[in-house]
Amino acid sequence: MNANSDLIAVFGGIFGLLAVFSAIGAALKWRVAACAPHAVIDNLNARIKAWWAMILLIAVAIWAGRGGVIALFAFISFQSLREFISLTHTRLGDHRALLWVFFVFLPAQYALVAIDWYGLFAILIPVYAFLLLPISASLGADTTRFLERAAKVQWGLMICVYCLSHVPALLILDIDGYAGRNMLLIVFLVLTVQSSDVFQYVWGKLLGRHKVSPAISPSKTVEGLVGGVLTSTGVGAALWWITPFTPLEAGVIALVVNVMGFFGGFVLSAIKRDRGVKDWGAMIEGHGGMLDRVDSISFSAPIFFHIVRYWWT
Repeated sequence: MNANSDLIAVFGGIFGLLAVFSAIGAALKWRVAACAPHAVIDNLNARIKAWWAMILLIAVAIWAGRGGVIALFAFISFQSLREFISLTHTRLGDHRALLWVFFVFLPAQYALVAIDWYGLFAILIPVYAFLLLPISASLGADTTRFLERAAKVQWGLMICVYCLSHVPALLILDIDGYAGRNMLLIVFLVLTVQSSDVFQYVWGKLLGRHKVSPAISPSKTVEGLVGGVLTSTGVGAALWWITPFTPLEAGVIALVVNVMGFFGGFVLSAIKRDRGVKDWGAMIEGHGGMLDRVDSISFSAPIFFHIVRYWWT
C-alpha cells in the first residue's frame, strides 16, 4: 500500500476503536449512573470526547500536508509554552526575554523545519537561545531570583518548543526506500506514546494497587505503568508495517519511547506539584491543559527522532 492508503487504514482503525469506546462509555453511564454523576465514568467519557477532537485535528493537519502538521505543532508549542510560563515566576525584567521566546525562537524553530535546515534546527535553541536569553534578561537590570527565572524560561523553551518540534522534524529525514511516507512516522510516534497514557489509565483503574510516587503523581500506579507500557509496546510492534522497522525493531523502539514518555509526564507532574496545581490548564476536557496532553511526547520525540536519524538515514 502507498502512504495515503496506510494513513486511511490507520485512521479508519482509530475512529472505529473510538466509536466502540464511545458506545461502551455511553452504556456504562446508562447502566451505572444514568441520572447521577459518577467520577470515573464521567471522566472516561470526557477523555473519549477529547480524543475524538484531538484525533480529528491531527487527521485534518495530516490531510493538509506538511504545512498543516508544522502549523499544528507550532500551535501546540505556543499553547504549551504559554501554560508553562503562566505557572512559573517571572518579573518585568523577563519580558524582553519572553518576547524573544514567543515571537522569535518559537516561529524560527518551526520555520527551520519547513525549509529542511537541520543543522541550525539542532542548535538554534540549545546554543543561541541558551546564550541570548540570559543576556536579554540581564539588560532588565533585575537581579531578584535571576538564576531561577532564567532557568525557568530556558527550560520552558526547551521542553515546549525544542523537544516538541522534533515531531514535525521527522518529515525532513531522508530514509532509503521510505520516500513520501515520513508522515507515518509521526502517526507511529503519537499513537504509541499516547496509547501508553491511555493504557496506563485503564490498567491503573483495573489493577492499580501500588503507587509509583504519591507525592508527585498520586494517580499513577506500578501496575498501571507496567501494563500500560507493555500494552502500548505491543501497539508499536503491531504498527511496524507503517514504518521502516521490522516488528522486533518497532517493539524495541516503542518500549524506549514509552518509557521516556512516562518520565516526561512524571517530571512535568513534579513541576506541577511544586507549583501547587493539578493540571497545566483547562483547555482539553478530561485532560487538563495542552501541556498535560503532550508532556510525554516532549520527552519521547527527540529520542525517537535521533534513533531514526542515526540508524535509518
